[in-house]
Amino acid sequence: MTLIRSPISSTTTKGTRISSSPSSGSLVFTRISLLFMVVLVILNPWTTSTTNFHIHGFVVPQQSFQSKTTMQKKNRLLLDAETRSEQQESQKPKSQPRTGLGQWMLDKALQSPLWEYVLVPQARQTMVKTALSNGIDWKAHVDWLESQNGPWRQQKEGDGVETTNVPIPKYYKQPFHAYYPNGNLSWKAALEVEVASRAVGARNFPSEGKNGEDAFRTSFEIALKQLSPSGVSDDAVIVDVGAGTGMSTRRLASNFPQASTIYGYDLSPYYIAVGKELVRLAPKSTDDKDGNGDGGTWVTTVAPDDRIQYHVADAAQLPLPDNSVDVVNLMFVLHEVPYEAAQDIIKEAHRVLKPVTGQLWICEMDFESPAYAAQRANPLLFSLIRATEPYLDDYADSFPQLLKNHIVPTFTNGVKITAATGRHYSLVATKGITQGHDSNNDHVGTLEDTRFNEDGTYKIEDTHLLLWESKKKE
Repeated sequence: MTLIRSPISSTTTKGTRISSSPSSGSLVFTRISLLFMVVLVILNPWTTSTTNFHIHGFVVPQQSFQSKTTMQKKNRLLLDAETRSEQQESQKPKSQPRTGLGQWMLDKALQSPLWEYVLVPQARQTMVKTALSNGIDWKAHVDWLESQNGPWRQQKEGDGVETTNVPIPKYYKQPFHAYYPNGNLSWKAALEVEVASRAVGARNFPSEGKNGEDAFRTSFEIALKQLSPSGVSDDAVIVDVGAGTGMSTRRLASNFPQASTIYGYDLSPYYIAVGKELVRLAPKSTDDKDGNGDGGTWVTTVAPDDRIQYHVADAAQLPLPDNSVDVVNLMFVLHEVPYEAAQDIIKEAHRVLKPVTGQLWICEMDFESPAYAAQRANPLLFSLIRATEPYLDDYADSFPQLLKNHIVPTFTNGVKITAATGRHYSLVATKGITQGHDSNNDHVGTLEDTRFNEDGTYKIEDTHLLLWESKKKE
């Protein structure tokens, strides 16, 4: 594996009803939550976390990150695969596990009722508050969708969903995003996910307010375009893995009108059912005004598209033949699966992609970015996020190994990764002629990593709200 470093120019969820005044229960939760935070602040010095930044193949301690003297020359070195491999074996990943008394308490908290009754409601409250602060009427949107004559109107949870023999992996039965006992396997999660996503977008691009998600997703698309200027061919087949209700699937269809088919696969039959209904209903955004100045009823405009096909499927066992797909898209999937499952998903994407030209697109959180590294190093700040993402630590610790040991040697026509936002990356991996792990030493895969500038700073400035904020200050 050859590592190339060349700088380039940068040109989730239905829940409790929202009331105007806090209940006594919510006040109790808030007070307990604050007490818990105070304890973590006191114990934070006893929480061991060596926060390091990986820059151009080197590990730089946080306290010397701003220094640009001796490290600059080293940062510009080109490291071959053997040298980089030796360094990574001898040095811990940047986002390494934390230890100490404070971390022990946090781990115990996430395994206790405190997780369910304090941390989870606090995390949810943050998302709902963000939505409302940015003009996203959480309750009104969810109420409208729930009132439609969809399969969720059936009497029992599970009625009306796609009948499938797809086995559900054990890891997927966790309470993802934690607001729902059944995780993604519920109508509540599926009915709220697009509203929650708008709140996430507002947090990442607060200057855009309620349209932050559009700017957020566009940033990934711009980065992918930089990495793969040719785009997709005519009559291309695009696969969106972990499609949810189709937010990324619909954007792929809109961005690539020349594609013949866009498959949206997800393990949740509830998400797939809601995705199908949204395409059928084709609602308009509240900002999409008609001639009378009246807006629509949904958080975004959904255009009908016969090319989109939604199905329930496991990302590690796609119902597609070998060498049949032009693009496999993984957007915010890897951080929601354990390391072993991530390996299987990468292998399966490679199987279905066409040789030589088939590409894997990954858009994800980057724990090698200074913003996420600093946040994760502080158990106080990270506790709310970790409370809602069961595999986030696993992903943060293992992605460097997934990239080096699986993606690069498998996709032998080259892997490119660059910054998409101040804390996220886009990655394009192109399939080679053979089935990965090529034994030909002349063609074993390359990695071009342009996330960092030559001086070691991250290529894109972070615009994300602070954890406790819900709206950009005027």
